[in-house]
Amino acid sequence: MERRTFLRGAVIGGSAAALGGTLWRGAAYADPAQPGAGPYGALGPADANGIRLPQGFSSRMIARSGEKVTGTDYTWHNAPDGGACYADGEGWIYVSNSEISPGGGAGAVKFSAAGAVTGAYRILADTRVNCAGGKTPWNTWLSCEEVDRGYVYETDPWGVDAAVRRDAMGRFKHEAAAADPVRKTIYLTEDVSDGCFYRFTPTTWGDLSAGRLEVLTETTKGKGKNKTTVIGWAEVPDPSGASGSTRTQVRTAKHFSGGEGCHYADDTCWFTTKGDNRVWQYNAGPGTLELAYDASQVNGTAPLTGVDNITGSASGDLFVAEDGGNMEICLITPDEVVAPFLRITGQSNSEITGPAFSPDGTRLYFSSQRGTSGSSSGGITYEVTGPFRG
Repeated sequence: MERRTFLRGAVIGGSAAALGGTLWRGAAYADPAQPGAGPYGALGPADANGIRLPQGFSSRMIARSGEKVTGTDYTWHNAPDGGACYADGEGWIYVSNSEISPGGGAGAVKFSAAGAVTGAYRILADTRVNCAGGKTPWNTWLSCEEVDRGYVYETDPWGVDAAVRRDAMGRFKHEAAAADPVRKTIYLTEDVSDGCFYRFTPTTWGDLSAGRLEVLTETTKGKGKNKTTVIGWAEVPDPSGASGSTRTQVRTAKHFSGGEGCHYADDTCWFTTKGDNRVWQYNAGPGTLELAYDASQVNGTAPLTGVDNITGSASGDLFVAEDGGNMEICLITPDEVVAPFLRITGQSNSEITGPAFSPDGTRLYFSSQRGTSGSSSGGITYEVTGPFRG
């Protein structure tokens, strides 16, 4: 995927290497995606589920909180949140967190190759406020607790192996995770107003029992027009948070306004911050940082607000869910156009969570966390099918 080159004229000689980071100028920090016509056209009228979709797309309800998933004995959990899909040789599995406390945890729905629901079950229980998370390359689900000194739990989407708490990944208000198989590390967001962006590099790739937790850092050099900023990484001395919060242990840590969703593809990790309605782009190869979207820099009315969970399609489109806003999933195309993809009507007291594509890219799963009731017990999980571009 080709996007803006964040270092336009910013590197000064070889000083970036000497300082252990990459230099950029603040002036290069201002070319985010702008509103335009989306690749799928305008939204049509609301369908029977109250969802407005482009022509050629359709929706169906998969599950409701407090009710048994059709054809199964599993009662769908309250407040469905972050999710991911897994191929299983016969069809696929959609995993979904539960953002409640006590209880929390995560559940899963299993589908046949034709898309029929064939099972549903619990994969994690007795945890707290499981918000988002992330999929690993070895097909486990990282379920993250969004509480102070929360944990990451590694779970089995098939529900066979017991979940394992991964203490080495740090104790903080976890939000989302995204695996980078090239650098063999996992990026993590933190949902507080001065949160940080982390990466966890396991001692052995595929084994999260031990490793190094680092935080993204930012230092400056020079003044005025000659001012440059160095982006780097520093190890968190005490990942347990016992001696102080992880976000305050490194003096040069860069802080973000409420870290939310996190998605990796093509040497890039995108993550969102809800406090300032931004989508950030960390370019893992050169180690640079830029803005893919900033609501405050949009020409006209911002189509995307309340930025939250994020995922991507095979075409390179980013799909960003709104927490509030006007209950849309918006997409950001590789050519930097942002446009609504769908809108849920009649559920203004909810938020959209857990967007994830089926392995073949033809179905998009997501939830309205509080549904029409505005309560965590009113969650609804949907599937959208249609001609997604590959």
